[in-house]
Amino acid sequence: MSCVPPTEKELRKQITIRGLAQVGNISGIKKSFNRHLHFTLVKDRNVATQRDYFFALAHTIKDHLVGRWIRTQQYYYEKDPKRIYYISLEFYMGRTLANTMVNLGIQNACDEAMYQLGLDIEELEEVEEDAGLGNGGLGRLAACFLDSMATLGLAAYGYGIRYDYGIFTQKISNGWQIEEPDDWLRYGNPWEKSRPEYMLPVNFYGRVEHNEKGAKWVDTQLVFALPFDNPIPGYANNTVNTLRLWSAKAPNSFNLKFFNSGEYIQAVCDRNLAENISRVLYPNDNVFEGKELRLKQEYFLVAATLQDVVRRYKSSKFGCPDAVRTSFDTFPDKVAIQLNDTHPSLAIPELMRILIDIERLQWDKAWDICVKTCAYTNHTVLPEALERWPVSLLSNLLPRHLEIMYEINSRFLTEVAKKYPGDGERIKRMSIVEEGHEKKINMAHLSIIGSHAVNGVAAIHSDIIKTTTFKDFHDMFPTRFQNKTNGITPRRWLLLCNPGLSDVIADKIGEGWITDLFKLKELTKFIGDQNFLREIMRVKQENKMKLAAYLEKHQNVKVNTASIFDIQVKRIHEYKRQLLNVLHVIYLYNKIKKNPNAKFVPRTVMIGGKAAPGYHMAKLIIKLINAVGNVVNNDPIIGDRLKVVFLENYRVSLAEKIMPAADLSEQISTAGTEASGTGNMKFQLNGGLTIGTLDGANVEMSEEMGSENIFIFGMTVDQVEKLKGRYNPNDFIEKIPELKQILEQIRNNYFCSHEPGLFTDIYNTLAHSDHYMLCADFESYIKAQAKVEDVFKNANEWAKKCVYNIAASGKFSSDRTISEYARQIWGVEPSDIKLPPPGEGEQQGEEEED
Repeated sequence: MSCVPPTEKELRKQITIRGLAQVGNISGIKKSFNRHLHFTLVKDRNVATQRDYFFALAHTIKDHLVGRWIRTQQYYYEKDPKRIYYISLEFYMGRTLANTMVNLGIQNACDEAMYQLGLDIEELEEVEEDAGLGNGGLGRLAACFLDSMATLGLAAYGYGIRYDYGIFTQKISNGWQIEEPDDWLRYGNPWEKSRPEYMLPVNFYGRVEHNEKGAKWVDTQLVFALPFDNPIPGYANNTVNTLRLWSAKAPNSFNLKFFNSGEYIQAVCDRNLAENISRVLYPNDNVFEGKELRLKQEYFLVAATLQDVVRRYKSSKFGCPDAVRTSFDTFPDKVAIQLNDTHPSLAIPELMRILIDIERLQWDKAWDICVKTCAYTNHTVLPEALERWPVSLLSNLLPRHLEIMYEINSRFLTEVAKKYPGDGERIKRMSIVEEGHEKKINMAHLSIIGSHAVNGVAAIHSDIIKTTTFKDFHDMFPTRFQNKTNGITPRRWLLLCNPGLSDVIADKIGEGWITDLFKLKELTKFIGDQNFLREIMRVKQENKMKLAAYLEKHQNVKVNTASIFDIQVKRIHEYKRQLLNVLHVIYLYNKIKKNPNAKFVPRTVMIGGKAAPGYHMAKLIIKLINAVGNVVNNDPIIGDRLKVVFLENYRVSLAEKIMPAADLSEQISTAGTEASGTGNMKFQLNGGLTIGTLDGANVEMSEEMGSENIFIFGMTVDQVEKLKGRYNPNDFIEKIPELKQILEQIRNNYFCSHEPGLFTDIYNTLAHSDHYMLCADFESYIKAQAKVEDVFKNANEWAKKCVYNIAASGKFSSDRTISEYARQIWGVEPSDIKLPPPGEGEQQGEEEED
């Protein structure tokens, strides 16, 4: 590399954006830092480690959060707004330190304070563990939504599970993925606050007794849910909301039959069985795993959360300072529950159980409250991802809930029969209970029936839901279905991760875009400004150099920073078609080998992502990527014209380094399979151009930026549907000699000469079934990639397309998405009220009931 890229610290110092007036000066931060090092960590500078310094800084920053956090909750308690409860089995939060500094406006002060103390804040940030409590898009979306809900001043709460072990750490050994446990809590979590006073009971198993008073669930096994609260600061508005994560705790009673030491020891050891509920995140993305532990996790989350929701509803003092609410008439006016996919769909029968069995409401009244309160977001149309729980499992684990689901189904099917008399097939299709070899409960059907709003996460996805996946339900409830295109938070995904670009943008259009991303449209006014275009590309080059330095240090690979950084990062799954990307790499390799003296646009192809541990084909694809890379990267004829890098252990903190450096973003799923995608939006916002199919949010991205500023290829959803049933990959293989050559190389062990037959399954999949139609889209993909190279050769044209991409990102802010949820589903209005900051010395205080 010809020059050393500026450090993150140097870039930050250039930036004047940090909206909020500084909280506490530099000397105050230094004083607080030293106090925490001494009193909280019991260390001095002679023996303190980097981790100690990180914790001291985290506690210093948390001090600035606490007053705002308490004030926010007091404000909600006083004003009694409608509260939003976002229930998700996954929250992929990443790191908290830098994000909190940005949202509080104290980043520069902290930078300077650490510098004066002789510490490097970048190094301290690298110490923090990612909170990897999610698999991919669904969990990261939930994290972005929390940021936006706080920034928009909504009285919102995230509810999830505090997994002891998050998404596994991925190691690559001899080209294969190896999973290691992610013990993210090993050194503690400085941001969380345990709340043992709000520990709640959760019941499993048992039986149901019926008498004249109603039903009673008895003889259950008890587990406790211990809440841990995490602060979620809004940007520059002094609002701090709460993410409450539940941890499973065993009760103290052992029910010993004999009091001898053996049974006592065993009884204590058996406590682990109860506490296993929150032990580990299931590492499957878009695949349903019907295990009892997973069902326990889902019920554990909703049972604890709904008790909390009802408690908070009852204890509101608004209008009745000395009393609690006893009527549930206003429950839907004060509570909105959003189900993030079907994982928390047991909230519907659980709310019914609370209202009927405990609060003694009549069924019709309880059902009306339930439907008005709950809303459901669908995240996938892949059949293998839709949850269907065996009745036998539910009958054993949650007998009362199964009764309630049967009752919901019976009443619903009566309504269907009234509306469509004589249509037995429709009744069968729409039933919550699926008959067959094994009777199952369809959780998506339950979620639709029990919610007042059902939404997809991109326009094309919502359309597929209405016309195909849930067509019968759309016929029955046409006004219930909506679209809410996903978004990303511009704070983390531009302001925090790309300070150089943030600075260039702010110099041109000011700082309003941080909370109104539509303001980026103003950048198009400067499309003819050569200096501006040069600045945009200078920042991109600096980011590429920083990523290259990271790869050299951590993966021992040198890459050409003048090459196209062609990046595909997401979960490894056949429908996301990382294989198509690999086929293109082999195509380029063969092209150079055939004519080594021809001019060639250099390219570095980076692919990253985790495969589910039990997903054979996904793990084999990772091995193939590494095997192809081993051949390509070590061929002297290829040189630095083509490199293949598998990005090990892709996670949020690595994404923050990747997104700013990408030239080309690969969003190449088979049309009709990707619900939305959010990585595509992160690349776009950071000036990466997209090569992709007309799938998910790519469709709307193309509309926003203009089709000339995105490289679209491949079949549309309609074309895919027409080809299904008569598709034969060999029809395409025989017509395209380059594709045939590539497949022969895979079959004939060109990339695995020491392990013959290793990639036979990949060859057979592509040549004989090719479910995701890679062969059909191959030629179109190659042509689009050639166009990418042509444009990249013209630096000025490429720069203009980058600007058009950034300028068109406004729609894809999670602030816009959440504003739509708020107004069209939850019935609340976002607020731009800035709460007063805590006064001097007011970092502590009494917290109201919450």
